[in-house]
Amino acid sequence: MRRVLLTWAISAVGVGVFMAADLPLPWLLGPIAACLAAGLAGVELGALKPLNDAMRAILGVAIGASLSLSVVLGMPALWPTLVMIPLLILLSGLIGLPYFQRLWGFDFATSYYSAMPGGLQDMLAFGEEAGADVRALSLIHATRVMVIVVSLPFLLEGVWGVDLSNPPGAPATEIAPGQLALMVLSGLIGWRVAKAVGLFGASILGPMIAAGALSIAGVLEHRPPAEAIWAAQFFIGMTVGSKYSGVTGAEVRRDVAAAMGYCVVLIALAALFALVAIGLGAAPAIEGLLAFAPGGQAEMTVLALIAGADVAFVVTHHILRIVTVIIGAPLAARLMRARPPD
Repeated sequence: MRRVLLTWAISAVGVGVFMAADLPLPWLLGPIAACLAAGLAGVELGALKPLNDAMRAILGVAIGASLSLSVVLGMPALWPTLVMIPLLILLSGLIGLPYFQRLWGFDFATSYYSAMPGGLQDMLAFGEEAGADVRALSLIHATRVMVIVVSLPFLLEGVWGVDLSNPPGAPATEIAPGQLALMVLSGLIGWRVAKAVGLFGASILGPMIAAGALSIAGVLEHRPPAEAIWAAQFFIGMTVGSKYSGVTGAEVRRDVAAAMGYCVVLIALAALFALVAIGLGAAPAIEGLLAFAPGGQAEMTVLALIAGADVAFVVTHHILRIVTVIIGAPLAARLMRARPPD
């Protein structure tokens, strides 16, 4: 517990520094930067997984509360950009596999699952089964999420002039207690039911489905309050940064450096696909960038909420990306005869 409390304190310092320096998204980027610096300095960091999952559930409720019947009925019209997601994944793999294997000397399994822009836990599970270096995989995917999440706010502010300082929601004092109770219930029940049936990303998707049903029915009329979204940013940022706890110099020089180079490729691909979608009139600029940027699902949700983007549009594309990788990556690995060692 001491490590957890220390991590919270370090994260709080990060928030304070970012606020004092007037940097974007202090509640998200401050903890990331502070925990990253502490981890690289050798500080042992810790986190409470149930609390982190609860923060993800808040984001799930926020997504669900953004849904309406008109939004759901309009989702089939997203097909021009949705069909681009599998192509983006394919190109990422075709570039990433030789990049990690030939340029950095990783084995096939580690290279393959490092190149897949899927969820961290899923890629670690598939990679471990295939005999990959799980520690390297963890650092590579943590770095992917960190670099993309940290770089996008500066792009949004610098290129599109998006104001990221606006509150992500109404204050809790302005939301009726009954609405707050519905949010809590939809988060808890949705999370537990989704976990019980084995749904991937249960802590986000379960609450999203439950809150979405209430929102479409006209029962839930508000997103979670600003204070809840700020708390979610804080703990998610802390989780991203604390992945570097115990990292060695050799791992920084190889695993982290390789991941940062690959992030340049991923950001370039995301920008290219976003430009195509924008040029075809299939997506607005901000939504296009956030939809194709292969960051973590929770982190991309935070950015969409703060940027005032169409959350349903962005999240639909990320759910498709995660599902496609979960289903397609192991099948493609088998076709390439990348079987676990006996």
